Amino acid sequence: MCFVFSQLEQKGKLQRLIAKDLMPPDASEIRVLRGHKLPITCLVISSDDKYIYSAAKDCSIIKWDVESGKKLHTIPGGRKGTEDRHVGHTTHILCMAISSDGKYLATGDVNKLIMIWEAETCKHLYKFTGHKGPVSGLSFRRGTHDLYSASHDRSVKVWNVDENAYVETLFGHQDAITGLDSLSRELCVTAGGRDRSVRVWKIAEESQLVFHGHEGSIDCIQLINEEHMITGADDGSVSLWSVNKKRPLSTVKKAHGCHGDAGLEQPHWVASVAALQNSDTVASGSHNSHVRLWKCGQNYQKYTLFTLHSCQLQCLKFSSSGQFLVAGVGQEHRLGRWWRLKEAKNAIYIIPLKRKLPNPEEAMINITKPV
Repeated sequence: MCFVFSQLEQKGKLQRLIAKDLMPPDASEIRVLRGHKLPITCLVISSDDKYIYSAAKDCSIIKWDVESGKKLHTIPGGRKGTEDRHVGHTTHILCMAISSDGKYLATGDVNKLIMIWEAETCKHLYKFTGHKGPVSGLSFRRGTHDLYSASHDRSVKVWNVDENAYVETLFGHQDAITGLDSLSRELCVTAGGRDRSVRVWKIAEESQLVFHGHEGSIDCIQLINEEHMITGADDGSVSLWSVNKKRPLSTVKKAHGCHGDAGLEQPHWVASVAALQNSDTVASGSHNSHVRLWKCGQNYQKYTLFTLHSCQLQCLKFSSSGQFLVAGVGQEHRLGRWWRLKEAKNAIYIIPLKRKLPNPEEAMINITKPV
């Protein structure tokens, strides 16, 4: 099994072989950013790797400078009932997205709202309404200002941010959508939570492909390239998919181990996944505090790159350059309060991705030819 990547790389013809050269960082090299009062729920990194934007259950949004670790802007959260006069969110923010040119930032919350911000200044621009449930997924189509949104109302909506306009709604999931992602093509992928389906939405055709494979609620999804995606579920499994096959290409069960007494063991819930695009490297996070990296090939090869102190791994993002990974953590799961780790920090970790050789040339495979 080979991975396909987005001209040769952008068209899905090349694969960067990185995983074999990654090394665990020293604990002293991991930077911690503190600013949110409640658990981090989502984050994004600008395409130039200069800025991180994060949001939390405290309803606030923070823009960070990656190099210095300093806060550049803070959009405070408001109290419930102040929606008419507060510029910003007044309930938990669940998802966010940034356009590939760094112009727009979009955030979605439990109160069914999508907010559009000017990413540079964090100035509020628009408010999109229309979803009938919490907004759980956002993604800008790369190279455009088309925005895809997903919700617990089981729908996917398309918006044109330049024109401040709603475009269309797509239906198909039988349960709350828990995650969404897109790249350059006019399509997006979604995770259907307890309906246990992954769907590929062909926007122009207004059609969808339906995939099944997980035994539990599918809680997170990310495209690795235009042809492949990674998902994680509350049954503890991580799966790799091709958009051309209805079943997973590979699944790792109990990806983060188990907890509980003998005979009553339960897999650790996989709460977040991330992909270093155009590479063989993906990551998963769980409430057992581990960030695991996976080398993708004929079979998964896992290795725990590092373990953060007791915390819930809420969200993971690779930088575009592949030089670092960002983890958002907290005391509680981003979607609920089923358990709480009092000793955990609500923070952002910037983890350097060290290589065995200094500045190695990244191997690439032309997968249009047999390997």
